[in-house]
Amino acid sequence: MGVDRRDLLRLAGASLAGARAAVGAVAGAGKPRTNLLVIMTDNQGAWTLGCYGNKDIRTPHIDALARDGAYFSNAFHSVPLCSPNRACILTGQYPSRHGIIDNVARNRMSHRLRTFPKTLHDEGYETAFLGKWHMGNDPTPRPGFDTWMAIPGQGRTRNPQFFEDGEIRTYPGYITDVITDRAVAFIQAERESPFFLYIGHKAIHPDAVQLDDGSVDLTVPRGYVPAPRHLHRYEEEVFPRRSNVVASPAELTGKPALRRALEAKYSD
Repeated sequence: MGVDRRDLLRLAGASLAGARAAVGAVAGAGKPRTNLLVIMTDNQGAWTLGCYGNKDIRTPHIDALARDGAYFSNAFHSVPLCSPNRACILTGQYPSRHGIIDNVARNRMSHRLRTFPKTLHDEGYETAFLGKWHMGNDPTPRPGFDTWMAIPGQGRTRNPQFFEDGEIRTYPGYITDVITDRAVAFIQAERESPFFLYIGHKAIHPDAVQLDDGSVDLTVPRGYVPAPRHLHRYEEEVFPRRSNVVASPAELTGKPALRRALEAKYSD
């Protein structure tokens, strides 16, 4: 089913401000508390999903979640950047309120955020974060998580590095598989308390190095890195060019910043 703006506002009322009351009410009623799972996919716009009308890219599992659950048919964000949106989801606040307004490495600020996982942790949930945090390049643990395994900054797709148990570790394989395997192990572990698990996938975001000032290091090769099993999935397909793709330098007239960035990226 679709969710309109009015429905979204009703749902938002049960976010951070109502999390403590909601959890406490369930616990007070003597009922078992629900396990909670949030999965964040990176750089995956609605237009890339079959459930939103894409007929070229196959996303059967996400389509099934939309078909059997709910999806937002008219949703917006105030800052179209990675870090601010992550902070919005975790706090229920606008960027002007939580202070993560761009992709600058606001490491200290992201340690001070009052997030709903911390509220759940304070109410007795076992909490875990696995994957891409990207509110700053600092991968060290944020408050409110019992288990923490985070990539530094944008991370890398193959043989990724994670900060875990006080050190950077390298894990062989593809990053989605590494994160998923750890997530399954966490979910299947025996425990007496309810759990909350936040999974921050990196794929399909290209490999990139983001500097502390928020800019991207254009000297580092970038590109999408598929899992080996998906490497040739679309090689015989022909896709229409999207309207926002720059087809020639003539289209950059009046856009000097974009022109300079592209020239630096593709120059010898």
